[in-house]
Amino acid sequence: MIRNSARLAAVAMAFSLFPIQHAFSQDQAPSTPGSDAAQAPAAPAAPPKFPAPDPADFTADSPTKEVVNAFMQSNLGFDPNAIWQVQAIQKTQIPGMNKVVIFIGDKVGKQQPYRLAFFTTPDQKHIIVGEKIIPFGEHPFADFRALLQQRADGPFRGSPSKDFQLVEFADFQCPHCKEAQANMDKLVADFPKARIVFQNDPLPSIHPQSVIAAAYGHCVAKLAGSTAFFQFAAAVFEAQDGLATPDGATLTLNSAATKAGLDLAKVHTCAVSPETKAVIDSSVQLSKDLDITSVPTLVINGRQVPANTPYETLKQIIEFQARMDNVTP
Repeated sequence: MIRNSARLAAVAMAFSLFPIQHAFSQDQAPSTPGSDAAQAPAAPAAPPKFPAPDPADFTADSPTKEVVNAFMQSNLGFDPNAIWQVQAIQKTQIPGMNKVVIFIGDKVGKQQPYRLAFFTTPDQKHIIVGEKIIPFGEHPFADFRALLQQRADGPFRGSPSKDFQLVEFADFQCPHCKEAQANMDKLVADFPKARIVFQNDPLPSIHPQSVIAAAYGHCVAKLAGSTAFFQFAAAVFEAQDGLATPDGATLTLNSAATKAGLDLAKVHTCAVSPETKAVIDSSVQLSKDLDITSVPTLVINGRQVPANTPYETLKQIIEFQARMDNVTP
């Protein structure tokens, strides 16, 4: 569910199946020098033949080609068929802000190759494409990983260690979040050494009952622990249609809390307290600090992907990220 509909196009690209592949303005890449991209076949039968880079297009000292390749490996390396070529690293009229051009395709020729272009910020820690500012470098997810280790405080399943964290940002009233729970349950089974966290990210402008649902969830976890929370969460998602109205939300949340074994009076008192509001606000702020713009989002040691990504692809990305971070998934 998109947080801000005005940014729908940019967000949709940023949260597509391949985290970087559609995060930028895309132009088809010519398969041979001087060819017309518009006339390229829709489904090439062979890997693309990228034009040879022109040394005259490498006018900037930073980022280096090695750093750009490491960045691309971090983003697309989970796909063994992904291939790319750094085509240009150029100075711009703004000191320290340089332009990078990359051609991307796949080894089996199933995807039309395309041209990816972005600008690096003077500190070389971010890139700019359209409205998006994206972490850059050889280890682009490291800062977000550290931020989550410090501030992701939601109920969790799996390991108490924060060395390998899968943090789900979700809204109880979001239909896509409900659909993503099947993936989350599979991840718990397939990655028992991971710490799998539920982080409240309600979107009240779209889902008016999401904030009170988040408050109930926090209080269930506070009063009875993570196991009770996930029992509560499963019941709320199962009966999600009941959140459509204030009265329906009260019945749905009370029923879910009862199923989790909670005293309703204690839960209600906790849910309307200023302390609980502060906790929910802090969780939403964490989402904003990570520049999360849609739910459900799963953050894998700092790397963001949609939590409702097809499961085998999601599992592939998690295993790849674990290898990149030298942890056991």
